Amino acid sequence: MKTTRYIGLVLSATMLLMTGCRDYLTEIEPGKTMLDDYYTSPDAAIQNVTGCYVPLMWEFGNTYFSEWFIGDVVSDDALKGGGSTSDMADAYDMENWRTTNQNNLLLDIYHANYQGIGRCNLALKYITDLEFENNDAWTPELKNRLLGEVYFLRAYYYFRLVRIFAGTPLVTKVLDNDSEWGQPRATVGEVYAQILADLEQAEQLLPVKSSSLYAESDLGRATKGAAQAMLLKTNLYMASPYWQSYGLEKTADQCYADAKAWGEKIIASREYDLLPTFGDNFTIAGENGLESVFEIQYAAVTWGDYGNGSHLGFTAGSFTQILVRSRSGQIGAGWGFNHPTQNLYDEFEAGDLRRDEAILTPDEAKMETPAVEYYLGNKYLNNKTGMYRDTLADGSNGEGGWGNVLDHATRGPLNNRQIRYSDVLLMYAEACLGAGDEATAKEYINKVRARVGLGEVGTYTFRLNGTEVASPTVEQCLRHERRMELAMEGHRWFDLVRWYGANGKLKEYMEAYQATEDPLAKSHIQAFVAGKHEIFPIPQTEIQLNPTHMDQNPGY
Repeated sequence: MKTTRYIGLVLSATMLLMTGCRDYLTEIEPGKTMLDDYYTSPDAAIQNVTGCYVPLMWEFGNTYFSEWFIGDVVSDDALKGGGSTSDMADAYDMENWRTTNQNNLLLDIYHANYQGIGRCNLALKYITDLEFENNDAWTPELKNRLLGEVYFLRAYYYFRLVRIFAGTPLVTKVLDNDSEWGQPRATVGEVYAQILADLEQAEQLLPVKSSSLYAESDLGRATKGAAQAMLLKTNLYMASPYWQSYGLEKTADQCYADAKAWGEKIIASREYDLLPTFGDNFTIAGENGLESVFEIQYAAVTWGDYGNGSHLGFTAGSFTQILVRSRSGQIGAGWGFNHPTQNLYDEFEAGDLRRDEAILTPDEAKMETPAVEYYLGNKYLNNKTGMYRDTLADGSNGEGGWGNVLDHATRGPLNNRQIRYSDVLLMYAEACLGAGDEATAKEYINKVRARVGLGEVGTYTFRLNGTEVASPTVEQCLRHERRMELAMEGHRWFDLVRWYGANGKLKEYMEAYQATEDPLAKSHIQAFVAGKHEIFPIPQTEIQLNPTHMDQNPGY
């Protein structure tokens, strides 16, 4: 989809302007957007669906709001980083349990996902009954594929919302007048039920990744495998003690059984496999490859300024590469966010090559200004998304052979890997463990470890929060493996919540982690409040816009 994504970038603006394309003497009914003239060809439907992907790409609005600011920085995997504690103050508040309902990072996440939901609702409204007579390009297979993509994306946006805010308004139609804007806040159970319903629809409608219905330019679009992976993931979340505490209709046992079944389907499809070399997953050449189940698409750009973000919809490149890169000048100008923690570094077993693939330790002898690299005593950098491995188109590989020099002052082209096949295998192993099938769980943990030359479950130990785990259980091995395999990919906080979020256990876990931190970092951390900090506040502006139906999360 790299070559077609630009079609969707201006779609919303185009639709909004359509009412102005009619006779200026004809007054259009207030509150209605006239779209009849837009859907005149299959290309229009394709462009409409392409536009539904675009909010996934957004990382900048009132502030930078990449989801890893929660997934990595709030967890034990990373410190905020940047130029100082006041640099990206919203992220500083979140990692140190100081978050308020005025947090702009959370507001932008909220807005971006509802923009995506709104686009999906528009596409479903118009494409569901769309027919073109005597047009061979508009086939039932293409129509089903497009609808499947939209159902997948709507579920994906709601999944991102529910795991950050818990229940939010559940909007599944186009809201085209003011009287409908005050939507009630749905329960967590209602949101998860809608996610499952949309994903099941998507799974039925979408073709597999290798299908001829996807041209080369369609790489990156949602597939049957992506829907199956999200059905596995959603059921696995719902099975957890934390999310079960919200009173879901499905029991944990039902969720584990369903997660296991969806895992079996995606594995049986043989559409995916582990890449022989782990690090190839995080290169330009490895994008949308054999291990890729779903990733957010980006492209190299040489145009645009700092202001091109979610407000304008021009984000072709990702801000992440600049956000996480070294501030020292060793590898080009970066802003130094998302520092991997010493705690993460220390949990890697001896000989685990994934440590150096995830964590870069800059060489002070090569730094122009070593002091600017440190954030609260930490100088580690995120090697996975910093894009230090890739060479440029001309074959060069940056300053001193140390890393890639990007073509843009604020963006990079590296895709955001959302679901890798190794993630699927570990989720499947976890589902098997939850369903009582320990032998299969071990088999798939071992499969992921074998790729990087590590021993089987029961043959190794590791450090957990500074303490050696002498005889780890299979569950501990599974959780360790997810952390090592997916380190600095934005998963960690959400895993911690579902594993430890119930009954105050996350407070105990995070306090044990914080005890391992540098004293300088510890001096900024406030007390974790159980029953509050597992999720984040609904932005206050959203409550003010909808005071009758929206309440705040506990403690905020």
